[in-house]
Amino acid sequence: MIRLTPAQAEALAERALAACGATASNARSTARALVAAEVDGQAGHGLARVPSYAAQVKAGKVKGDAVPTALRTRPASLRIDAHGGFAYPALDLAIEQLPAIARETGVAAAGIYASHHIGQAGLAVERLADRGLVALIVSNTPRAMAFHGGTKPMMGTNPLAFAAPIAGRAALVIDLSLSLVARSKIVAAQKAGRKIPTDWAIDAAGAATDDPSAALAGALLPASGSKGAALALMVEVLCAALAGGRYGWEASSFLDDRGDPPGVGQMLVALDPDAFAGPGYGARMAGLVAAVGAEPGVRLPGERRLEQRARARAEGLAISPELHAQIEALTEKR
Repeated sequence: MIRLTPAQAEALAERALAACGATASNARSTARALVAAEVDGQAGHGLARVPSYAAQVKAGKVKGDAVPTALRTRPASLRIDAHGGFAYPALDLAIEQLPAIARETGVAAAGIYASHHIGQAGLAVERLADRGLVALIVSNTPRAMAFHGGTKPMMGTNPLAFAAPIAGRAALVIDLSLSLVARSKIVAAQKAGRKIPTDWAIDAAGAATDDPSAALAGALLPASGSKGAALALMVEVLCAALAGGRYGWEASSFLDDRGDPPGVGQMLVALDPDAFAGPGYGARMAGLVAAVGAEPGVRLPGERRLEQRARARAEGLAISPELHAQIEALTEKR
């Protein structure tokens, strides 16, 4: 394995994306988000995305020169057009503008459309929590799960993340997708020639399967059955019907350079604790932390992510020689 500091990894990813056609600001924003995910142990949203992102920029599936724009439609609402570019610059714009609005109105929301892969969803809300706000984000994604009772992949895995500031320590961050497992785990099982648990996915006929190839031709199963499917449908409403993105079944893949831009949506909501709890918020959150910590074996969500973050900053990031060489090669293509 090759070890890079986070700064070295970020510079490498930025050079690769810029060499393939992204503007300096878009390459920087995207590289920063990918490396943050890598640092937190979310490799599926990390540097492994650079080659496919770069290919999509070169093909025009991601508009490398897109400049997101924001329209304040009401005192507490923003409508942000990502213009077919990466999601990260659009999220940066939302995070730049939402705090001041939330301080003014108590709650602020940004609907983002014509967008792309959100990556590590928890990163966006954590950035708002670091500014003292409680935040929630949802994003729809290209089709992977069926409607409840159906067999065809229609809805995305549709991640959601929540963050709340806690005085004197890192924010509470809850980050999850609504499929039982990530599609990447099934792909990994296929490559390794392993079977998968039969509750992960269904085949094209709607039957439970332990064959990863059949699962990839079918649909992922939602977390918690019908409840997860209902939540995924809720995310489709918020991100497509409301924010203006494409539905999961209308969006092209995040993984290849074929077709039009995915054009999905995100909804980001920020709340000012002072507007709701006044001075009592900090004490109430301290009580929550104490209650969780009082029971042996119980930890707040996100603790492992913080441990991984500390380890990565101390020891650097371990990157496979193959991936490192692939990204390095991209920096040389003009």
